[in-house]
Amino acid sequence: MSTGWRLLQLVVICGLIAGCASPSARAPETPSAPSAPPAPTAPASPPLSPSDSGAEFKVDRGSRSPAIRQAELRRFGVELARSRNLSEPAVLALLADARYNATVVRLVSPPAPGQPRVQRSWLTYRKRVVEPVRINQGRAFMQEYAAELNRAYERYGVPQSIITAIIGVETVYGKVQGNFRVLDALATLGFDYPDPTRPDRAEMFRNQLGDLIELDLTGRLDARTLKGSFAGAVGIPQFMPGSIKRFAVSASGSARIDLTESTSDAIMSVANFLVEHGWQRGLPVFAPVALPASAAKLVDGGLKPNLDWPQLKAAGAKPEPGVQDGAWMRAALGVIDLPEEARGTVELRTATPNFFALTQYNRSYFYATSVADLARALREPPAGAAR
Repeated sequence: MSTGWRLLQLVVICGLIAGCASPSARAPETPSAPSAPPAPTAPASPPLSPSDSGAEFKVDRGSRSPAIRQAELRRFGVELARSRNLSEPAVLALLADARYNATVVRLVSPPAPGQPRVQRSWLTYRKRVVEPVRINQGRAFMQEYAAELNRAYERYGVPQSIITAIIGVETVYGKVQGNFRVLDALATLGFDYPDPTRPDRAEMFRNQLGDLIELDLTGRLDARTLKGSFAGAVGIPQFMPGSIKRFAVSASGSARIDLTESTSDAIMSVANFLVEHGWQRGLPVFAPVALPASAAKLVDGGLKPNLDWPQLKAAGAKPEPGVQDGAWMRAALGVIDLPEEARGTVELRTATPNFFALTQYNRSYFYATSVADLARALREPPAGAAR
């Protein structure tokens, strides 16, 4: 497999495993979270060939036989039904309908031994997000859905540009949502995860599969027909089933929530997700701070702010020229790094809790910063427009 194709695989994974709960440890930008998101014209999920569509594709699944796998699925289903008070026959029927998907396995398989690690490049990542197509389409999206975005801002305090930027990065404003059956993708990743050194990932996907089944059996979606990314992310905002269950909301207040067709529901759900993960009304994503030359030692790589303004001042930080006061001075802060490994350089920024809320959508500093930078570009007037 070529390095270029491997990078594309990693790129898509980064963009599409969104909305799922994140552990406290930060995911690296590479190899598991790569250095570039998909280009606007690239499909979120490559098309399936006939041999990729089911369990007949022959790959090495280790020492487990199909009978062992079926026994594992059954044990999982029985326990899921018991723990969530679901119908056991209905749970087992859904699991019996899940099909192994070899394309999913290929797309999440770790690099081959000896393959060079892709160097992290913030400039490359940013260039593929903050670019004319996403900016122009994002401005059009903000005009078309101004009323919905304004309602979300009034209710949750998440700026219109931030919501738009997330949807733009995730699915190019709803145009690229993925074409994998989510039931198959999650069952494959939960019970045939290709990296035996990451049992935590298999467990996470099993939990997401359980959430999908629960959503189906409680009438919130149809797991047999639901399509999404090869990682199981769904709809305009690319929510994982667990995030659909916990954070998706209806714009109209109805019981039915549709993240695939309803842009209004997607907008409200993105805003609710961020607030539930710490977004604070009125705070910027980055504080207007000039950091000292020694600021790299303040980076801890985590997903929570670990500093405050007095500590940063003591380390030599200063407000940018013209900045007198701001709510960010009374908030928790963190210094984050955006490396350019090939050059041996790094960009440092001072992040507020709103930045770390964005990392709960995707556990990557590159991702969260690109969302913030795209949002800023969306707020700027087009070139040549009257100011």
